[in-house]
Amino acid sequence: MAGSVFGTIFKISTWGESHGKGIGVVIDGCPAGIPLCEEDIQVYLDRRKPGQNKYTTARSESDAVEIMSGVFEGLTTGTPISLIVHNKDQRSKDYGPIAELYRPGHADFTYDHKYGFRDYRGGGRSSGRETLGRVAAGAVACKLLAELGIEVKAYVSSIGPVSIDRSRMDLDEAEKNALRMPDAVAAEEAQKYLDQCIKSLDSSGGTVECIATNLPAGLGEPVFEKLDANLAKAVMSIGAVKAVEIGDGTEVAKSLGSQNNDCYTTDAQGKPKKATNHSGGILGGISDGTTVFLRASFKPTPSIAQTQTMLGRDGACHESSIHGRHDPIIVSRAVVVVESMAALTIADHLLLSMASRMEHIKKIYGTDHLK
Repeated sequence: MAGSVFGTIFKISTWGESHGKGIGVVIDGCPAGIPLCEEDIQVYLDRRKPGQNKYTTARSESDAVEIMSGVFEGLTTGTPISLIVHNKDQRSKDYGPIAELYRPGHADFTYDHKYGFRDYRGGGRSSGRETLGRVAAGAVACKLLAELGIEVKAYVSSIGPVSIDRSRMDLDEAEKNALRMPDAVAAEEAQKYLDQCIKSLDSSGGTVECIATNLPAGLGEPVFEKLDANLAKAVMSIGAVKAVEIGDGTEVAKSLGSQNNDCYTTDAQGKPKKATNHSGGILGGISDGTTVFLRASFKPTPSIAQTQTMLGRDGACHESSIHGRHDPIIVSRAVVVVESMAALTIADHLLLSMASRMEHIKKIYGTDHLK
């Protein structure tokens, strides 16, 4: 299977299946000298692990990470960092009744037709559990970014018909409620909506927004490796994401140029700044030094307990339901996945951008090596 590698300099390769022995990732290109321990990574994995509340799958996994290589005496060594999380609570028998059926909304049909074979136990590589490797790598990327004062933060902005009220928005609140919404009132309304979904054996979609602050201007490699293009690719690669927007996103289609343009002004110190940020912090595919903003739309969890019509490998249609343990809503656990993919993209672009100007190279090497 191709397609499990992401990045150019800060590069990751994920591996493992939902019901295999474990999930892991190898990170290549991480600079030496970054403080890193398993606890730094575990904090991120704990935010996406199952079994946190009634709005997540009941699968019980500790998701305890082990650093296998690339760290010595608490610092990254510059060599490949290998991370592994062992699966502990697989119940593959739950999928026996649908081994010959293609679940609606899943990748069963497409995987089978591409490879002539599929792992029906939870979807294998197409399972949401695959994102565990991304999050482990994203935690390392966030450590790199923190060294430069850059922060990446995501939150749930809507679930079904319930959206946050931006006048009540409090990012600290997002880590205080089960749905990771930065609006306590909206979170309560969303919980009532999800309770109805659970009662009717259904699921819901939602949106995750992500902001990256303190980025320097100049990140992005036109024309085919633009920062916004790569952020969109990174987030769109998350299995349940069906749309990605940067800045005002699709709303720009309704706007006028006089409304959409971000005019420049200066701050009290005379430094240039934008009066607005409709562009989402990116112009011409390059960061402009303001907050980067993106939004990801997630489809409802396709595994629902309602009886559905499923195509079988025999070519006939069958009435069946999906058993097992599944999330009625994906977005609350996906928040940290979006953060991780954004952080990985930004970290890679930071390293790429170092070689864009001769003066940058001279700052590192100078002419001392000639003496």
